[in-house]
Amino acid sequence: MSAEGSKKAIIAALAANAGIAAAKFVGFAITGSSSMLAEAVHSVADTSNQGLLLLGQREAAKSANRLHPFGYGRSRYFYSFVVALVLFTLGSLFAIYEGYEKIVHPHELESPIVAVVILLLAICLEGYSFSTAYRESRPLKGSASWWRFIRNSRNPELPVVLLEDTGALIGLAFALGGVGLATITGDAVWDGIGTLAIGILLGVIAVILIVEMHSLLIGEGATASDEKTLMTALGSEPGIDRVIHMKTQYLGPDELLVAAKFATPAGASALQIADTINSAEAKIRETLPIARVIYLEPDIDRGM
Repeated sequence: MSAEGSKKAIIAALAANAGIAAAKFVGFAITGSSSMLAEAVHSVADTSNQGLLLLGQREAAKSANRLHPFGYGRSRYFYSFVVALVLFTLGSLFAIYEGYEKIVHPHELESPIVAVVILLLAICLEGYSFSTAYRESRPLKGSASWWRFIRNSRNPELPVVLLEDTGALIGLAFALGGVGLATITGDAVWDGIGTLAIGILLGVIAVILIVEMHSLLIGEGATASDEKTLMTALGSEPGIDRVIHMKTQYLGPDELLVAAKFATPAGASALQIADTINSAEAKIRETLPIARVIYLEPDIDRGM
């Protein structure tokens, strides 16, 4: 379900950003606004990013093989990390450079009303994309804050799309403010300032995404609540005296590896231990369906 919800959000963002990018380039050609150009390049980067996220989902769907026995689930993390890099380089650095140039060498805007109309249209389209990502993210977010959802989510695409769309909406407000102030005051420097603000905003979002996607890419364990659920499931299983230790790691957004060592009762036979392991695995999968790869090792309890 999370992959399906992610795909809906990605496709909505892709359609919105492609249309927005075309409109913004037309607006730049007419007005010469650097804010409009920065926003156009930002939308091109976003459109490319949605394509990368879809590619990551397709790669992750490949079957496991001898070279990759745990499958390709982390491809979604890799392509989301690439998206963060693209957003930083193509979006942030370009906008910062363009803003600096327009502040140092300002030039008067032509037909600013065209830029305003296009930016308002872009806000509507980005709002549609954001509402889709928001709707698909709510079931996964639960009662946690949105910041906590972004930090803790093992689904990479929804936080990426949410942050991209949030940045796009705020960036459009900066662009609208820059064009508006440049028109009202007659000072084109405001257009450059708006562009610079867009670049800084994209840089902050990109750094947040790079940090989060890097953490997912190198491997994160189960959340605290899921780990507690696993410990409870194992600890309540007849034939398990106690869980000695447990380690978990996400092999992909929808697949969790669980490895645990547990203490068996004194005198338990090999058949009893085997039955305990099979029963415990079934309970884990029923309690936490994403726990698809499970390794349980029995041991003699040598004390706390």
